[in-house]
Amino acid sequence: MKAIGIKAPGGPEMLELREVPAPVPGSGEVLIDVVAAGINRADVQQRRGFYPPPAGASDIPGLEVSGRIAGFGPNVAKAFSKGDKVVALLSGGGYAQQVAVSAEQVLRIPAGIDVVTAAALPEVAATVYSNLFMTAQLQAGETVLIHGGTGGIGVMAVQLAKALGATVAATSGSEEKTSTLTAFLGADIAINYREQDFVEVLRERTGGHGADVILDVVGAKYLKRNVEALAQYGRLVIIGLQGGTTAELDLGMLVSKRAAIIGTTLRARPTEEKGAIMNAVRDHVWPLVSNGKVKTLVNKTFPLAQAAQAHAYFDSSEHMGKVLLTV
Repeated sequence: MKAIGIKAPGGPEMLELREVPAPVPGSGEVLIDVVAAGINRADVQQRRGFYPPPAGASDIPGLEVSGRIAGFGPNVAKAFSKGDKVVALLSGGGYAQQVAVSAEQVLRIPAGIDVVTAAALPEVAATVYSNLFMTAQLQAGETVLIHGGTGGIGVMAVQLAKALGATVAATSGSEEKTSTLTAFLGADIAINYREQDFVEVLRERTGGHGADVILDVVGAKYLKRNVEALAQYGRLVIIGLQGGTTAELDLGMLVSKRAAIIGTTLRARPTEEKGAIMNAVRDHVWPLVSNGKVKTLVNKTFPLAQAAQAHAYFDSSEHMGKVLLTV
């Protein structure tokens, strides 16, 4: 089959289309004919050499796909049939014509969503639901601050938090993107981080309360200011390290707020945890997608052979929503 390989750590030009052996589904796995794959920040970090796949995972990048069931390994417990339209959460292998993955990490596509667009959903839905609601325990009526509000994760997080009753603040880097946050995604507070201090804006707009939950993809660069922005008993969930890995922390401020800092990743979790997250996504997120309360925002699609161009576009940060590869 055809798949994207990484020649050496580096820029988008390091991605190349290769012929590789087709996967064979093992025990509990299904084989999927891939229709589309989502591009995520983790793929970029893997391409740069900073985020290798977990032990035993494919070295082909790609953490989410949509497609059709093509076959089964032994001992598949979920009731799938050949030809079913599905999405899958992966540890790797998505930039390819086929992928084998545990059936526990596979869901049927939500009603009303086409098979290409569906590739924009599994990784972001699983990341957002697991972190905001299963880990941070975000409640209706609380205030959440979402950094990178117009990226793939941000688009899902803003809408899902709003749909489930939270007051939503989000950051972005341009006036066009802040307009999208309020007009299209429904954010209550949109902050242009290039021109505004998100700590000050959040305090002003919340009457000094701050954020009960912060979902952060930046890391070290924002650590001090995120803690300043937290409310009493606030929870800071760090899921990305775009702004570095090391920073000083004022523990006095953290303790005085009785706050918590939580760091998580999704990719390396065991199959059982991923299966539980995907079941929660099916039960709590898919109905909101099907009834239109949570919209998918696909910014641009590229053919699989143009993965390098797709990564160059992704790296430019011009996009709002998801960038997909079609197979």
